[in-house]
This record gives sequence, C-alpha cells and structure tokens, in this order.
Amino acid sequence: MMLFQVTYTMLPGQRDAFLQMMRESGILDQIRREEGCLDYRYYLPEEDRHAGCHLVSLHGLSELSAIREEEDGTLLLVERWTGPEAQKAHMATSHMARLGQVKAQYVAETSVVTWALD
Repeated sequence: MMLFQVTYTMLPGQRDAFLQMMRESGILDQIRREEGCLDYRYYLPEEDRHAGCHLVSLHGLSELSAIREEEDGTLLLVERWTGPEAQKAHMATSHMARLGQVKAQYVAETSVVTWALD
C-alpha cells in the first residue's frame, strides 16, 4: 500500500474555491472511484477556532464556512492506494490532467511525502 501526504499552500483566499471546484467538477468522485484508490480525503487545520492543531475531515466537503473562522491557506490531502501501479495510473487519468490545469488558479505550492506500507 502507498500513502501520500500532500500539503497545499493555497493562493490567498482560494482554499474554499478550490474545494468547491473539486466537489462540483466531479473530479473528487472520479478519483475516489478509481481502481486501487483506498482513500482520498482533504483536511483543514482547525487552529483558528481551538488551541492546538486539530483536523476536520472534508470527506463530504459540505458547508466549509461553518467549520473555521479564518482561512490560513493550508490544505492537507491524504491519499491511500493499493500500490505504486494504481497511483501511477491515477496520475495518467484525464481528470488528473484537468486538475493539473485548474490547480494553477488556486495553489501556490505543493509538497508531497510518500510512504510505502506493507
């Protein structure tokens, strides 16, 4: 199994718009239906409302404004795939090509940490 931790630094004020685009475009559903996709979830830091660092799962990506008071520009994506072949096939899909094009409107920087798990 492969685990990916993708941290996005969003362009100012673009996090909610990006998440809305992911939900409304159908890209998120397409990814989650891919063969070999075990999990694909976005998380927001909840530091603005509570002390410490807490994460809120956006599996359903419903009303975002109610779960945080001020956007800090960070978005975490956690992906789990059955193996490297499934993730490689994922990256070659047409919806990932489309996502790559639209990310330029929302994302300033991306960092990825990868783990191979038995």
